[in-house]
Amino acid sequence: MNREMLMLVDAIAREKSVEREVVFGAVEAALASATKKLHGGEIDVRVSVDRETGDYETFRRWHVVPNEAGLQIPDAEVLLFEAQEQIADIEVDDYIEEPIESVTIGRIGAQAAKQVILQKIRDAEREQLLTDFLSRGDKIFVGSVKRLDKGDIIVESGRVEGRLRRSEMIPKENLRIGDRVRAVILEVDATLRGPQIILSRSAPAFMIELFALEVPEIEQGLLEIKSCARDPGSRAKIAVVSHDRRVDPIGTCVGVRGSRVNAVTNELAGERVDIVLWSEDPAQFVIGALAPANVQSIVVDEERHAMDVVVDEENLAIAIGRGGQNVRLASEMTGWRINIMSAEESEAKQNEESDALRKLFVEKLDVDVEVADILIAEGFTSLEEVAYVPMQEMLEIESFDEETVTELRTRAKDALLTMDIMREEKVDKVSQDLRDLEGLDAEIIARLSDGGVNTRDDLADLAVDELTELSGIDEEHAKTLIMKAREHWFTT
Repeated sequence: MNREMLMLVDAIAREKSVEREVVFGAVEAALASATKKLHGGEIDVRVSVDRETGDYETFRRWHVVPNEAGLQIPDAEVLLFEAQEQIADIEVDDYIEEPIESVTIGRIGAQAAKQVILQKIRDAEREQLLTDFLSRGDKIFVGSVKRLDKGDIIVESGRVEGRLRRSEMIPKENLRIGDRVRAVILEVDATLRGPQIILSRSAPAFMIELFALEVPEIEQGLLEIKSCARDPGSRAKIAVVSHDRRVDPIGTCVGVRGSRVNAVTNELAGERVDIVLWSEDPAQFVIGALAPANVQSIVVDEERHAMDVVVDEENLAIAIGRGGQNVRLASEMTGWRINIMSAEESEAKQNEESDALRKLFVEKLDVDVEVADILIAEGFTSLEEVAYVPMQEMLEIESFDEETVTELRTRAKDALLTMDIMREEKVDKVSQDLRDLEGLDAEIIARLSDGGVNTRDDLADLAVDELTELSGIDEEHAKTLIMKAREHWFTT
């Protein structure tokens, strides 16, 4: 029987053009599977076949797990302290093995053994094909539509298949069996039973790779696409930069008479592309990203990672775009939150902020409106700045002498200390489960407490607009916090 096993291994290896080791692995898996069925339960079995004689041994084994983890699979696991009673130097994730009686090929059944072995061979062949394909380093998968699968499309390239999910297709795109398709390789998931290559035609990465194919200067390193944002099938924006002063980044990507950008557009069902010059200066980058709208002024808020962009009435609709598309894509591409406003809206907001700041300085520093206005005019926007900006900078203000500056700094520090103490007192009233919620800091917790929000359930009960008004955070942050606060409702 052992000699017949070796002959079987050699025959399958030649027939399927795979390594003998792969076949031996399939045989071991077939024997292990049969042993598990014989014994029942969830035992773990390892079979070792001698590659020279065909003899084989069977072992039942237990996986060593940490003591605190407990046994999830009692038939196949052992706690560390119990394992160490048998083998003193054994560690977590090692195995304890015990020889058990081996089943014979005859008891498995020739047909069952053959099925298991052939399935292992097919898996090995598929893995080898996938490995060979990925070793080529292709980022774009080129193939033809082979079949439809629950709304997804299976694309075949040679003997390798990829899955193009419905959510990763360009909207309103109608692909049929036999159609030639190009898509970017989004990920490779070796755990999937079907096609393991996941494709996308809607991801920004697909547009970036298409431009890399059409624009040789990108591959040569003369140009670089820094970022991309897409509304698939409708409009997109890409930011490019030149690493060679002789190369015009926008003109090079557009091509002669638009040949290069048109090639990309045609592949993407007519998706219009705005090519923007990337800049290290975030404000300048945002101004370019909002093209074709002309920007009057821009205010950068580093703390909130946001920008207030002022445009005239004629450019307001252009800057926002249909359904907010232009500003949304510009925000995605630059990574900054962009607030578009008219000159009147900007002035009203600045006046509102100045009034709030004036009130803060008058109240906390115990000064008159005139002194508060001087601080605002000199660019001071917080008590922290008054307290800790270098003394020399404040002495450069004509209206202030050294005594005034010293007094202002002392009052600012005292006010900050008092506010910290009050904030700590408010935080102490808040439940521990709310304090532990990720995304909350002491400042936000204090504001929530002022609004009567002292527990996780209080926060979970809020609507998004209520939370933004109470805390001053943006809508996205508010949504995230509320969903986190509600998680325990669904897990307990």
